Amino acid sequence: MPPPNNNVAAIGRKGSVVQKAPGAKPTKAANKKKDEEEGVDGGDGWDDWTHGKALIKPQDQLELTETELKEEITRILTANNPHAPQNIVRYSFKERSFKSTSVVDQMAVHFVLEGSLLHQDSDEARRLRAKEGLSEETATVDAGAEPDEEKPETPATPVEDGGEVEEAGEEDRPDSAASKTDKKEPKITNQFNFSERASQTLNNPLRERSCQTEPPPRNVFSATASQWEIYDAYVEELQKQEKNKEKQKAAPSKKDSDKSKKKTMLTEAQMDDMSKMGKLSKKSTILERMVNQNTFDDVAQDFKYFEDGSDEFRDKEGTLLPLWKFHYDKAKRLSVTALCWNKKYQDLFAVGMGSYDFSKQGRGMLVFYSLKKSAFPEYTYPTPSGVLCLDIHEQHSYLVAVGFYDGCVAVYNLQEEGLEPVYKSTAKTGKHTDPVWQVCWQNDDLDSNHNFYSVSSDGRVVSWTLVKNELVFTDIIRLSVNGAVSEGPEDAQQPSIASGTSFDFHKQIDYLFLVGTEEGKIHKCSKTYSSQFLETYVAHSMAVDAVKWNHFHPKVFISCSSDWTVKIWDHTINTPMFTFDLNAAVGDVAWSPYSSTVFAAVTTDGTVHVFDLDINKYEAICQQLAVGKKKTKLTHIEFNPIHPIIIVGDDRGYVTSLKLSPNLRKKPKAKKGQELPKGPEVEVAKMEKLLSLLREPEQSTV
Repeated sequence: MPPPNNNVAAIGRKGSVVQKAPGAKPTKAANKKKDEEEGVDGGDGWDDWTHGKALIKPQDQLELTETELKEEITRILTANNPHAPQNIVRYSFKERSFKSTSVVDQMAVHFVLEGSLLHQDSDEARRLRAKEGLSEETATVDAGAEPDEEKPETPATPVEDGGEVEEAGEEDRPDSAASKTDKKEPKITNQFNFSERASQTLNNPLRERSCQTEPPPRNVFSATASQWEIYDAYVEELQKQEKNKEKQKAAPSKKDSDKSKKKTMLTEAQMDDMSKMGKLSKKSTILERMVNQNTFDDVAQDFKYFEDGSDEFRDKEGTLLPLWKFHYDKAKRLSVTALCWNKKYQDLFAVGMGSYDFSKQGRGMLVFYSLKKSAFPEYTYPTPSGVLCLDIHEQHSYLVAVGFYDGCVAVYNLQEEGLEPVYKSTAKTGKHTDPVWQVCWQNDDLDSNHNFYSVSSDGRVVSWTLVKNELVFTDIIRLSVNGAVSEGPEDAQQPSIASGTSFDFHKQIDYLFLVGTEEGKIHKCSKTYSSQFLETYVAHSMAVDAVKWNHFHPKVFISCSSDWTVKIWDHTINTPMFTFDLNAAVGDVAWSPYSSTVFAAVTTDGTVHVFDLDINKYEAICQQLAVGKKKTKLTHIEFNPIHPIIIVGDDRGYVTSLKLSPNLRKKPKAKKGQELPKGPEVEVAKMEKLLSLLREPEQSTV
């Protein structure tokens, strides 16, 4: 705002203008009027002051009414610069035309003063002193001293020698030693050496996984080794060896008993070391799992406590919640070819790594993961050939049977050290000549020997028995296209062999099993009657990828194929009871362990399909994409035996765990006043009810 000017005219209440001479004092009339308003009597001579003030009414004075005069006009103070242009246009390269812009610089600079302070040590300050002819000593002035302050003069004392007067004492002379020692340079209070405030703040370091635990103690050691020091060390070592040889020659031969004692002592010491190492490894494993659980705490909370509340509004549909994702860096470019849960430790599962591309076959890997530690596998076993199938023993969970692409089968023991299998078939011990597609543990034989079965593309179903340190094989059945079994002496007209791709044993009937082939047929076979098939089902138009018996109902099994279909069968009927088209090649299918009517399948387009026949007999109640990248194919799926989660594997080597929402694991509810029967009979009744509805139309047509 501009300062008030005493020369301007003041506007009166009635619109008249009172002009005041510059520098004039208040008139008597004004003072009298003021005194009257304030209740003061001006007295005589008051009119003498009125001659300096005159009322002049301008010609263009506006005549205002009383209401207009009393009206208060508010003025709004804004920060806009009235001289700033409002119609600025700029060229827009995007629209290729001039566009008006609303960005206007409203700042108005009223006063600018450039500083003339220079740092005394800078080059510019030195040049300025040299230009003005100032020395370094005169330029440095004490900040505390004032320029006008005068120093007191010292009295002059006469000198006897020459009669001259001495102006100052010995100490006050500038060239004296005392003045040089006592003289101190003045301290400069401000040399403009400053740092910004932002650079003085302390930024806390980011918290990483490595700083979540206390770092181990460290010690820096450094030494130099010269040539003569190395020579001396070698000489000392040679002298020690010579002394030991002399002692051995001089000492008498010891008895065998002493040697055995030493051996036992050594073995005891080794056992102590092994026990200490075992305890240490167990503690480190616990600590590693705790750190991993803290890192993925949100996933663990979802797995343990979270239930999808939106299922209540989805009617009968459900969702899959992604949990942990498992991947091993050393298993890159390998696909997940097999999945199997451990029946004893429900958080542990095995993954077989290989490749379904037969033109790019190479190494493989057997990997074991735990839900308690998803960042790194528990056990890893590299294999020279790709793994195509595996199975974990139900009672002895440390035994794992594995089938390879090169036709070998092997058994790994997790309790043993080393990376090699404890049993492995060779060409001399009856290995398959084609890839092994599935292995399955069976009950022990009469001699309490463990045994498992395998099926291969060479048409053989073989029983393998673990006898001492070798695998003993027995051919159970040979598959053929026309249904006859090729046994006995080799004839000139040998029937064509059918390639087996999958098989499964009955849950209640020990001798009964199913075999799927590349021709799309499913054969029902018996261990004891191997001369021919019990039944043949023309199931699919392409290879049967999986065939599995129902966990509860003894007559029902399921099959899937790359012809996009999943079919449910009653083994007493040649035609399928249910057929589902999933619009993509089906890689694997699995029955749920908690319901006889729930199953899940995975397709090559990356989708997981979950069905519940008790809720919907025609469509899946959940179809969800389980992969993040396009062109990723899902290969296998497995239900956890206890927890409500499933794991799916893809062709990129990833295993994803998914939690089933409440709608996907519903159990039958009891009616009012009735108790729900417990046990597998309930699940058998659910499936039998569905099968009876399908059998009635067939019986009526007959």
